[in-house]
Amino acid sequence: MDEGDRVTVLFPSLHTTPDKTALRFGEKSLTYRELAGVAGTLARRLSGLSRVAVWATSSMETSVAVVAALAAGVPAVPLNPKLGERELAHIVSDSEPALVLAEPGVALPEGLRDVPREDVTLTGTAAGLPPEPDGEAPALIVYTSGTTGPPKGVVLPRRAIATTLDALEDAWQWSADDVLVHALPLFHVHGLILGILGPLRRGGSVRHLGRFSTDGIATALAEGGTMMFGVPTMYHRIATEVGDNPRLAGALRGARLLVSGSAALPVHDHQRITAATGQQVVERYGMSETLMNTSVRADGERKPGTVGVPLRGVELRLVDEAGVPIETSDGETVGEIQVRGPNLFTEYLNRPDATAEAFSDGWFRTGDMATRDGDGYIRIVGRKATDIIKSGGYKIGAGEIENALLEHPAVSEVAVTGEPDDDLGERIVAWVVPSGEPPSEQQLADHVARLLTPHKRPRVVRFLSALPRNDMGKVMKRALNA
Repeated sequence: MDEGDRVTVLFPSLHTTPDKTALRFGEKSLTYRELAGVAGTLARRLSGLSRVAVWATSSMETSVAVVAALAAGVPAVPLNPKLGERELAHIVSDSEPALVLAEPGVALPEGLRDVPREDVTLTGTAAGLPPEPDGEAPALIVYTSGTTGPPKGVVLPRRAIATTLDALEDAWQWSADDVLVHALPLFHVHGLILGILGPLRRGGSVRHLGRFSTDGIATALAEGGTMMFGVPTMYHRIATEVGDNPRLAGALRGARLLVSGSAALPVHDHQRITAATGQQVVERYGMSETLMNTSVRADGERKPGTVGVPLRGVELRLVDEAGVPIETSDGETVGEIQVRGPNLFTEYLNRPDATAEAFSDGWFRTGDMATRDGDGYIRIVGRKATDIIKSGGYKIGAGEIENALLEHPAVSEVAVTGEPDDDLGERIVAWVVPSGEPPSEQQLADHVARLLTPHKRPRVVRFLSALPRNDMGKVMKRALNA
């Protein structure tokens, strides 16, 4: 099979149909032979449709629906079951799905009333899978969070999915022998593309837990799991428990690879997991528009707090505020990440203006700010819009201060933002969830000044019982500032 065929045929193992478990959700499982039959049967019914929506519950049926749509060459629009009325109405109007695929028995909201529904069943014996379109054909339309307006539909071609998963095969030494364990939601890149389509492209297996629990992770890894995917909130719970939980520590110790993504994993949690298990969690960096850009390699040096080096086929550069490439690799100079390569999306659906604005001379402007060290490792310091604080003439990354504050024993969780200041331009604000008795504002300021430099200390500390987070565990800093 040449490279062109590999891009066109997303899941070669569905064509060889081995009697090997492909997907397991609780008590439900499908071998590749069974998945080919079930997905192939549904794909024949979907063939010729313009696009379909998938009510993306954490279920076997969601996985089958997406595989069937991809096999039919019909773009799929995964829908977050927690969508509010306004966002759902916008997505349905914008994407105009011909059909919504859903898990049987699940109630759909009023916003999908006018879209024909088809329940996904786990039966079917297709004579063969339909021919798949070429690599530039749209595969998925994933909607962004819409922080500055209505969500935008990111059109991902089949080429982007294939190349990003194959680059991760190289970086993570991912093979058909791997069994991936995770409990990520299935409506976006991390849980669906990496967590379901990734194992299927490799010819491996995935065990989805439905809901995250440290006990579930320990059991699945102890029963043959070799890899785990999670977000920082999951790894924070693991870090909190693993030192006093020999069963969890042993299960993690036996895994081949632990991967964290979707947000930065605090260095303190890295350290606690490593101390208890000997494992060093791998971080990677991607976006809906770019899929995966960088990763710490399985065979490379682990540097907690970094997202590794560019993946095979990905070009990455840092640029200053004028858009001039930054050539230094001193680990200190901050620039915006821009990328180009076959992993990129095609367009924002129905938004040629936004698509054009997102690129500069062929480079996608991520809006993420980072530094690069002498080994080429990228360290994300925050979003250009919310995580770069310009205070007293300095450009300061919020992530560095957050990691420092998390080293204080009285800090459980923290987010750092900037707010207007007549003297400094912006002052640094720390939003702290305390661990026990709250420390004083001065204690935290002195702690940061000692670990970093005085100009990076928080000028204001606000205590909260919890940080506002989205479904992937990312802190919603705009909600804090509001």
